[in-house]
Amino acid sequence: MIKFSFDALKGFTKNIFLAMACDTSHAELASEVLLAADMRGVDSHGVARLIGYVRLWENARINSQPQIRVIHETPSTTVVDGDRGLGLVVAPKAMEIAIQKANKVGTGWVAIKNSNHFGIAGYHAMMALQHDMIGMAMTNASPLVAPTFSTEKLLGTNPIAVAIPAQKEPAFVADFATTTAANGKLEILQRKQESAPLGWVQTLEGLPSTNPGELKQGGALLPLGGDREHGSHKGYCLGSIVDIFSAILSGANYGPWVPPFVSFLPVADDPVGEGIGHFVGAMRIDAFRPADEFKKHMDNWIQRFRGAKAVNDRERVYIPGDPERISEEIRRKEGISLLPAVVNDLRLLGEKFGLDLSPD
Repeated sequence: MIKFSFDALKGFTKNIFLAMACDTSHAELASEVLLAADMRGVDSHGVARLIGYVRLWENARINSQPQIRVIHETPSTTVVDGDRGLGLVVAPKAMEIAIQKANKVGTGWVAIKNSNHFGIAGYHAMMALQHDMIGMAMTNASPLVAPTFSTEKLLGTNPIAVAIPAQKEPAFVADFATTTAANGKLEILQRKQESAPLGWVQTLEGLPSTNPGELKQGGALLPLGGDREHGSHKGYCLGSIVDIFSAILSGANYGPWVPPFVSFLPVADDPVGEGIGHFVGAMRIDAFRPADEFKKHMDNWIQRFRGAKAVNDRERVYIPGDPERISEEIRRKEGISLLPAVVNDLRLLGEKFGLDLSPD
């Protein structure tokens, strides 16, 4: 592992986006969203993904200067066309609209089409916290997931994030894929040359596998639960809901027609929509009950659950968002450790654009 400071990685990442012809504000925002993943310990969605965005841009699948626009709205809802922009930029812009609408009428909901991969869902949901609002974000993704009992890849990892403010306690932030594991975690295992746990992937024929490279051989990721006996039908349902909210509501591609982020999958030649879809929302707490009252009880909820008796002395009960918050505190002080394979990818990008990557 090679350690880098937050500032060094963010500056390098911003310069890569500038080299892709993004304007300064978009490059700043995109690098902030990407580095938020690394800081929160979600290494699969941080700078390890930067080379993927560059490849999409080189293949003219990302518009680095999008005209993001509202194409339909009501007092509480909006549909946004992302103009093939970076999802790292499109989704925060859409979340700003959701927050504005929530400020006016209590809740705001935005469906987005014609976008691209948007990084970690948690970043967008957490934008609502500073406004005394509950934030939600979800997105469909590359079709890498086989529904329960299927061998066809029809869904993405389709994450969901919900961020809820508290008073004195850190916010509750749930951010999770609707699969047992995200594809990025398989990529990390491939770089480490390690096996995947059973329940993460299946072969082309639908058999259990521990090969982290199974997707490149025609296999599929599995819905949350892994198999029917462990509740994979529930993960399948969750992924389907995300797909419908993100794409069928907005007019984006859904199911097997979602444009893939990974290079080894072809783009469908019969699209049913435009680009990738997201869905974000904000709910003003005082649209339901006084915010201070709510946050006081959130503190109580968090303290009670965090104080739950653990199964043994080696374990502790976490609140959703605790591990990521702890990671951010540590990495802010100690830096971000990257796998050599990720560093090599970044250095190749640096050579391509004439940029230097250094730890400090």
